[in-house]
Amino acid sequence: MVIISFTIFVVKYTTHFIIYTLEDQTVNEYVQVIGKCKDLFAKKTKDYGTAWRILRLPSITDQIFIKAQRIRSIQEKGDQKIADNIVDEFVGIINYCIIAIIQEKLIDSNELEISYEEIAPLYDTIAKETMDLLRDKNHDYGEAWREMRVESMTDIILMKLKRTKQIEDNKGKTLVSEGVRANYQDMINYAVFCLIKLDFHL
Repeated sequence: MVIISFTIFVVKYTTHFIIYTLEDQTVNEYVQVIGKCKDLFAKKTKDYGTAWRILRLPSITDQIFIKAQRIRSIQEKGDQKIADNIVDEFVGIINYCIIAIIQEKLIDSNELEISYEEIAPLYDTIAKETMDLLRDKNHDYGEAWREMRVESMTDIILMKLKRTKQIEDNKGKTLVSEGVRANYQDMINYAVFCLIKLDFHL
């Protein structure tokens, strides 16, 4: 009886250890992906400034939609005529989603040109808030996304975009939805998952 109880404890302990290791691995991979996305964001900000500040949220949503639709088109056709690959498009989705959330935070500001030194902390805050959301969802759902295909997650991103566009067309009014920010955050997380599965973090 004592031996049986001990065996069950070991199994439970081992299972808990495996889950903990996977969550820790996900956070590490997540940080690496966001770091690479931020590096590109920094370079583009230094080249172009914050020209994106002129865009209204629906325009940013449409930019994200174009990128997600192109990814799906490449997945379905198996080839492409433009050099940018789907990895670049997923990075673009992440950065545009973060830009959208920044725009929402700065809704009362008319300042179009903001220095990188000012905008970088906002980028970091949004990335951290979104990663915290990921950790909460992983706690509830486990690492289910690791069993998903990139194609499936692309479809989910497109579905989130459809929802976002509908909310925007309704002037932000919703009955049960959390709103556009939650959709942007979900799109960031699914795009990060895709990049992890595509080994972008290596």
